[in-house]
Amino acid sequence: MESAQLFDAGNKGRGLRATKELRAGEVVFAEPSFSAVVFDSLATQVCHSCFRRQAKLHRCAQCNFAHYCDRTCQTACWDEHKQECAAIKKMGKWPGENVRLAARTLWCIHKDTGIVSDSQLVSVDHLEAHVADLPKETSAAQGGCDTFLEYCSYGRSSLPSTTSHTSMELTLSDQRGLQAVGVGLFPNLGLVNHDCWPNCSVILNHGNQSAVSSALHSQRRIELRAAGHISEGEELTVSYVDFLNLSTGRQKKLQERFHFQCSCEQCSEHVKDDLMTAAAESEGNKPSADKVKEVTAFSKECVEKIERLRAEKDYHEVVRLCRDCLEKQENVLADTHLYVLRVLSVASEVLSYLQSFSEAAGYARRMVEGYMKLYNPNNAQLGLAIMRAGVAHWHAGQIEVGHGFICRAVAILMVTHGPNHPITRDLESMRMQTEMELKMFKQKECVYHATRDAALMKQPMISSKLLYKPYKNIAHRSSVDHSKP
Repeated sequence: MESAQLFDAGNKGRGLRATKELRAGEVVFAEPSFSAVVFDSLATQVCHSCFRRQAKLHRCAQCNFAHYCDRTCQTACWDEHKQECAAIKKMGKWPGENVRLAARTLWCIHKDTGIVSDSQLVSVDHLEAHVADLPKETSAAQGGCDTFLEYCSYGRSSLPSTTSHTSMELTLSDQRGLQAVGVGLFPNLGLVNHDCWPNCSVILNHGNQSAVSSALHSQRRIELRAAGHISEGEELTVSYVDFLNLSTGRQKKLQERFHFQCSCEQCSEHVKDDLMTAAAESEGNKPSADKVKEVTAFSKECVEKIERLRAEKDYHEVVRLCRDCLEKQENVLADTHLYVLRVLSVASEVLSYLQSFSEAAGYARRMVEGYMKLYNPNNAQLGLAIMRAGVAHWHAGQIEVGHGFICRAVAILMVTHGPNHPITRDLESMRMQTEMELKMFKQKECVYHATRDAALMKQPMISSKLLYKPYKNIAHRSSVDHSKP
C-alpha cells in the first residue's frame, strides 16, 4: 500500500488517495481476497481455489461440492474450505453463494480477527455494513439468515454485521476475464470510492500455482491499476457499475445495491445521456418524436425477448430478432443509442459463435464506433469490445482491419489488465499472428503484381494511335450539332 493512503473523503466517508504520481497502467496496489466463493451455477466448472474454468476438475471427496484443478489447488484452498466442507457434510446440501460467502467471512474473522495481511488498512468488521439501510421486510431475509445460522450452527451461532458488507464485494472473472464466475470480499478495495468516470480499474489476477516448488506460487488477488495519469494526493476511484447506462439508471442501481446517491460529475450533469438516447440524423433531417418513441418502445421489448432467447440458447431466433430490431432502428435511433448498442453487441457475439464472421464483423464495427463515443478511452469493456471486433474481422478474412482493431485492444488492455494477464498475452499472440499474415498477404500481392507486369511486358505493343483515338473523339464533341437528337 505504498502508493495509497486512507483519508477522510467528506460526504463519501473514508477513501483512498495517491501518495505519489501514478502513470497509466501502473499497479496502485494488489490485495488477496478476504473470502471468495464460486457462483452456484458454475460450481462444477470453475476451480474453487484459483477461479479458472477447466474442462476436467477434481471433486472434493469429503463434501462432493468443491472442485479443483489438481491436488495443488486443493491443498492451497484447504484453510478456506475445511469449515465449509464440514458444514456441507453436516447439512447434507450446499447453500447459495451469498450464504457461503458470509460464512467464510465469519470463519475468517474468528480465525484472523478481521485482518489477513499486514497491508490491510482496516479490519473487516470496521467496514460499512449498510444493515440499517435495508428495508425492514427484507433485512431479515437478506442472504438467507435462517440458512446461514443453520450452516454455521456447529460452532458459530451469531450473525455479525460483516455479512452485509456490500461495499467491498467484487465479482470475480475467469482466467480470460470474459465471464463472471464468483464473488469475493476485498477490504482495501472496499475503501476505494465510486465514480462513474473513474481514474482506476480493477482486475483479478488468478495467481500461479504451476511451479514445482510451492514457495514460488502466487495467490489469487485483485490489482487496482491507474487508468490514466493520477496526481499525488488525488482520490483513487473505481466504477461500481457499468457506465453504459443513463445517469438516472446508474444512480438507481447504486442506491439499490450500495445505498448511496451518486453525485459525480457524470451523473450531476447527465454527461452523454443525450448520446445514449440520440435519434438518427441524416443530412440534417431527424425522425419525428413520435417515431423515436415508438421504435424505442419496440426496441425495449425486443431486447427483453433477445435476452430470454439467448439464455435458452435459441441462437438462430436471437439472430433473426436482432436483424428485425436493427432494421426497425435504422434511420430512427443513432448508433450511440443504448438499445442499438445492446442489439449490436448480442448480434456480433452470437453470429461469431455461429461462425457467420462477415456479418458479425459489420455489427461489431458499428458497436465499437458507438462505444468509443461513450466510454473512457482506457475502459476495460471498450478494450474487450474492440478485441471482439478484431477477432471477427480477422476470421472474416479482413486481416488488415482485424489487425488494426487488435492493436488498439492491446493498447487498452495493457493499461487495464497489464502485460502478464492471460487475456493480454492472448491478444499479443493474435497481434503477432495477424501481423505475420498481413505481411505474407502483402508479399503475395507484390509477387502477383510483379508477375502480371512481367506478363504484360511480353505482350505485343498496342499502337498509341489506338489508345489516343477515344479521347480524340471526346475532344471533338463540341463540334457536334446538339440540336439533333
